[in-house]
Amino acid sequence: MPESHRRPNWSPEHQVRPPAVAGRFYPADPGDLAALVDGLLDAGGAEAAIEEPGPAYVVPHAALRYSGPTAAHVYARLRRPGTGTVVLLGPAHYVPAQGCVVPAAQRWRTPLGEVPVDAELVASLAHDGHVRVDDRPFVPEHSLEVQLPFLQRCRPDGLRVLPVVVGQSTVDDVVVTLSALAEAAGPDAILVCSTDLSHYQPEAAAEAQDARTCQAVLDLAAERIGARDACGVFALRGLVGWARLRGLRARLLDRCTSAKTGGDASRVVGYAAFAFN
Repeated sequence: MPESHRRPNWSPEHQVRPPAVAGRFYPADPGDLAALVDGLLDAGGAEAAIEEPGPAYVVPHAALRYSGPTAAHVYARLRRPGTGTVVLLGPAHYVPAQGCVVPAAQRWRTPLGEVPVDAELVASLAHDGHVRVDDRPFVPEHSLEVQLPFLQRCRPDGLRVLPVVVGQSTVDDVVVTLSALAEAAGPDAILVCSTDLSHYQPEAAAEAQDARTCQAVLDLAAERIGARDACGVFALRGLVGWARLRGLRARLLDRCTSAKTGGDASRVVGYAAFAFN
């Protein structure tokens, strides 16, 4: 379940973004964090080890003890050498944003080390007007940060990321941006959309709502994903629209609620993992 948040002691002029939620959403100790993530990846499914990575995925973003088992179904498929940039798409939970925003910070730090941001891709997209550069939405944001420990353990060498906050946008606008982004990043890039599903309902109601949302994703029907169906609704709708344009197929890898991983069954958050191929 999401936890209370404190703004980290950091300002946008810094070149390295420090972790905002270490010690709350995931362990702050490097050894403990590595052991947790490796255990989740090991449990991510034997079939994942032989499946070639696809161009896009959807993962949840709660504390790892809640949503980590679901996210691991995606990251177990990326547990191999790779050279392409991993583009992380997520919502702005704390600082309102319009359109697609990328950070000026050149590196993101977790307890496992620093991850470089693809500065060339940032410059190219910003120059063409597809994104806006602004560190402020990223300072407290957890939805993208919690993906980094998985990626650091999956791809310890040569990892580059492009964090993108997708604020209020139309589906068409996000599809245009993702199309430009995919072309600029090259064929080895992977898009990872970070979103949870329904929030704070009894488990039965959440299960019903999430089933409808998941079916909309499987049908590549962005117009059927409502604002209350996913906290990352703008990113999710955009990715689904982009996948439809590309002729991709969605597969549901895992779905559960926070009640299944130890949360209160009277107020659950829904989680799902998808692959697009």
